[in-house]
Parts: sequence; C-alpha cells; structure tokens
Amino acid sequence: MASTTAGPVLDTRALNRATLARQLLLGRARMSAVDAVTHLVGLQAQNVRPPYFQLHARLAGFRPAELAGLMESREVVRMVTMRSTLHTHTAHDALTLRPLVQDARDREVGYFRAGLTGVDLDRLTRTARAFVEAAPRTMAEIREELLTHWPDADPRALSVAARCRLPLVQVTPRGVWGRSGQVRLTTAEHWLGRPAGEPQSPDEVVLRYLGAFGPASVKDMQTWAGLTRLRPAFERLRPRLLGFRDENGVELFDLPDAPRPDPDTPAPPRFLPEFDNLLLSHADRTRVVPPQVKGRSWTGNQAHRTLLVDGFLAGLWTEDAGVLTVEPFSAVTKAVEAQIVAEGERLLAGMGSDARTGGTPAGRGGVRFGAIRD
Repeated sequence: MASTTAGPVLDTRALNRATLARQLLLGRARMSAVDAVTHLVGLQAQNVRPPYFQLHARLAGFRPAELAGLMESREVVRMVTMRSTLHTHTAHDALTLRPLVQDARDREVGYFRAGLTGVDLDRLTRTARAFVEAAPRTMAEIREELLTHWPDADPRALSVAARCRLPLVQVTPRGVWGRSGQVRLTTAEHWLGRPAGEPQSPDEVVLRYLGAFGPASVKDMQTWAGLTRLRPAFERLRPRLLGFRDENGVELFDLPDAPRPDPDTPAPPRFLPEFDNLLLSHADRTRVVPPQVKGRSWTGNQAHRTLLVDGFLAGLWTEDAGVLTVEPFSAVTKAVEAQIVAEGERLLAGMGSDARTGGTPAGRGGVRFGAIRD
C-alpha cells in the first residue's frame, strides 16, 4: 500500500471531480434516501428544507415525500452534531455518532461557565432529560423549567448546557416537507425507543468521511467535524490508506477503492441549497470554491443557495412562486445556459412545491436569468 508521506499530486480539478463523485454530484445515484443520508454521514439541516434539496441534487427520482416519510417513521432525525449545527441523520447515526462530538459539546458549555455558577451540570442533565422525556418541550420551556431549579443562573447558559449535554432531537412535524411546527425537543433515545448503541470510533468515522468527502487532509476532517486531535486516528489508519498531496504540498489521505475520476469528467450543473455540506466540509475549499468567488455564497451570517457549473461554485439562485432565478457570477455560454435551464426545470418539477414555503404548488414560472451577481 502506498505511503502517504510522498504521494502523487492531485490538482484542483482532480480533487473537485473526486469529491463530486463521493458527493453523488457527477451523476444522480440510484440510491434510497436513507442510504444516501448514511453515505453522506448526515445532511446539514440548519434550515428545514435544505436536506430535501440536497437529496434532489444527488438522487435519481427523489421526491420530498421519501425523506418526509423517513422523518415521520423516525428512521431519520434532526439533531446537533458536527460543528454544533443541526444535521439530518439516520437513527443509527443519531445514537452512535453523537458520542464522537460529545467532548466538543461539553467544552462548548465551558464558554458559559460564568452564567452557571452553582449549577451542578450532572443534576442539570438529569433534570432536563426527565423534563423532555415526559413530553417534547420547546427550548423556552426547558429554560423556564431549569430556572425553577437555578433561579440565579443565566437563562441562556442553562439553555446551552441542556442542548450540549443531551442528544436532543427535533420531533416531527418539524422537519417534514409541507408541514410546519414549533421546534420541540426530546432525547434521541426516547424518540427512537432504544438506548444509544456502541459509539462509532474515530477510525470508523475517518473512513466514512473519506468515503463522502475525500481525498482529504486531517485539517479538512477536523473542519467538517468541528473537532481537534484527529491525527492519531489517521496515523492508525495510514497502512490502509493511499496518500496524495495537493498543489500546495498538503498531505491528503484517501480510501484505496474510492472513485477518483479523470479531471476532465463532465460535471453537470447542480442547484444546491444553503448550508450544503459540499461547501462546508474542508479547510481548503478551493476544490469547489474558486478563490475569485470566495465569500460570495454568504452575506453576513446568511448562506445563499448556490449553483455549480463545471463542478465549481458559479452563482446563486432563488425561487419564488415557481420562478427560479439564476444569478451567475460571470457570463455563461448558450450551451451552458441551456444545461442550467434544464436542471432548473427539473428542480421545479421534481420538488413540486415552492422552496420558500415547502407546500405551495410551484406553478410553471420556469427558469430565468437575473443580472450577473457582482
């Protein structure tokens, strides 16, 4: 097996195509939604609808009802995991992946220690668990309950402590396409009706990360997971991995049998939602985000919906009452414009509802091009 100390160089296009292949974005996969959520190690779900759009961009024949059904049958759930953000995970990952990031969540509580003076965190955890397992609760209700036990504590600090110390899931109908509901929380174990399983090991998750996001560096995975000290896991796995370098000489690891397509492999246009993990899961994002457009998928703390052309970030999009508006970062050829229109029409037809409301018929407004986005 090749050593990772002096591997071949993978240029930006090679990394782009390899990552797109792992992300099911070179061609829509004939895969079930639950298998895709497993393969991708969860879907970033900071907002309700992005997971549905993520799967539409990746799966052949996907319809929102498939993921909605998995939410309602409790085969997938929404909970805080990677980077302290909400993700949609399978039930198995909800029970076994959260422990991997628990130390990071415990450290997050430490940032609020000044507001938790005199609070016994173990007692707080037991109190909050009993309260949310008696019935799903809003965060405001959790906070008010904890204040009855620790009236002198900072209310926000109590909320953070409960969120971080417990594996809380958002119960349905929250997260179900076409429905709405206030965020109500209970524990993953209670909602899924079984105790947490044996935690996934760091080594196992490294292999899964590489399968979904590789080739990648240690720092890339640490960015995705919101963790540090992952190098020992990579070192243990080194004999089982192939080694490469990027154009800056950074060491990259990969699975021997993972796809690494020819850099000239065509990459069709894809419409991605805000907070798609493709754009968030590497320390060096140039494999997807060209340096000249860095930062243009965000305004302040708000992420925009993004357009990929030839595999790279190339514009933004919005949807309103069945009209999908594309705002490219630069002019595109007529041939590429036609491909973008075809993909946009597929999105409108396949999702079957307004992107803003998740339940209103999209209509037949079609795809239009706005001004080039400066």
